[in-house]
Amino acid sequence: MSTVRPPAVAGLFYPLDAVELRETVARELARSSLSLPQAPKALIVPHAGFQYSACVAAVAYHALQPYASGIRRVILLGPSHRYALADTALPQADAMQTPLGSVQLDSEACKALQALGVMRNEQAHAFEHALEVQLPFLQAILPGFRLVPLLIGDCTPERVATLLDAVWGGPETLILVSSDLSHYESQACAREHDLATLRHIVAGNFTLDHRHACGATPLMGLQLCAQRRGLTARLLDYRNSGDTAGPHDRVVGYAAVAFCEEEEHARTH
Repeated sequence: MSTVRPPAVAGLFYPLDAVELRETVARELARSSLSLPQAPKALIVPHAGFQYSACVAAVAYHALQPYASGIRRVILLGPSHRYALADTALPQADAMQTPLGSVQLDSEACKALQALGVMRNEQAHAFEHALEVQLPFLQAILPGFRLVPLLIGDCTPERVATLLDAVWGGPETLILVSSDLSHYESQACAREHDLATLRHIVAGNFTLDHRHACGATPLMGLQLCAQRRGLTARLLDYRNSGDTAGPHDRVVGYAAVAFCEEEEHARTH
């Protein structure tokens, strides 16, 4: 008997009503005009409430839209905010639900990760928002996909890279890292620190900790894979909550970043 992980933050982080949610996502996507010359293999997107960060996430998802028809699987990684998680965890459920419907998990990819020691942990996923808030955008732009929702706890970037390598796949697989940047600095300090962090991410030589990004560990794991596979990073958008819907004295930073194959690498593989 299949089980479904119900939405935990609908009505809090994004609209509970399906019609309103669909309209909100469509409106945010329509605000962006940024495009990419080739399909991104991986994206970094933020995970705050929609009023704060959906406009930034939408830039990445808008850029993905022209390539969406080829994507059949999404590996979605994010930090565990509410549960002291050792290592990594998949949900117990067979699907994750939002007001827009259910997304089935990719059972084969999940089994491959379990063979590498990833546990199924219902408690870790029960109230976690970092993965859930990405689903309405994915449901809106991907015609049909299966999901691998992986929470990252106390582990190393090398561990994350090993897990990513196991499910990396080809152009049918999108890697999505859900992470915000600095937390609760003044707007001026946050902008300075976040842009420095993003310069390092784009340059591919960054070492992050959780002062720089709550998803520092999955971000660095992605970096290791990106370096080995000839991917380059491109900053698509940066804003903070002071730019969107919050006060200026204690802000959270948000960025959208795409990882694509270098042109020379793409031509020869």
